[in-house]
Amino acid sequence: MRVAFLSDIHANFPALCAALGHADGKGAERVVCAGDIVGGGPHPTEVIRLLRERGAEAIRGNVDRKIVRLASKPSKLKRWAKEPGRAPHAWTARSLGKAELDWLVALPPEREFDFENVRVRVVHGCPLGDEDYIFPSLTSRGLAAKLGPDIPQGPPDVLVCGHSHIPFVRTVGGVLVINCGSVGRPVDGDPRGSLVLADFPAGGRATARVERFDYPVESLVTDLRRRKVPGAEPSRYAAGVWG
Repeated sequence: MRVAFLSDIHANFPALCAALGHADGKGAERVVCAGDIVGGGPHPTEVIRLLRERGAEAIRGNVDRKIVRLASKPSKLKRWAKEPGRAPHAWTARSLGKAELDWLVALPPEREFDFENVRVRVVHGCPLGDEDYIFPSLTSRGLAAKLGPDIPQGPPDVLVCGHSHIPFVRTVGGVLVINCGSVGRPVDGDPRGSLVLADFPAGGRATARVERFDYPVESLVTDLRRRKVPGAEPSRYAAGVWG
């Protein structure tokens, strides 16, 4: 079985289309999304609808969580729309229809899968929380701390995350750790989107690799401007650098 793991789409529809096309071309049989589906980009509705149509198995990220909560508080939503640092979240919350919001609300904070008897745990940030990070420098001791003390079944065979937007695949303390990077908002100086393809052979060990793909950045930039998304900085998409 081949699974495409992806994360941090951030409402970038052209990038998601390219990611799914890349995964299809490589023979992926399932798509699993590790959160931050919306937020920042111009296409929150389109992204959610496409993931639903594809039957992607998703969790919510920290940005998804905040937008869902904001959408349920009209007075706070109105206030945030006037604050430059928070206006992007308010714009997204106002852009989503009931069906899309309901879908986000129903997403779990994490999921577990059994792929060919390989136990896979999917989180957004890390098992401790959706705003914690897992970086490529992770050590065995650091992984044990991130997993937390209460794991009756022991550590998973594979741990999948996103949030940092820095893609990597490493075996740490006997666990295959996968950070999907970002489909729609790369930060590592490479403007191409990223995802991870993982293979789960029957009776074998899982293997995985980071895949980068091009997408039409100019199409995204056009929609950022046309839809007047607050806080949009098109040059950062072209450079693949944020912050």
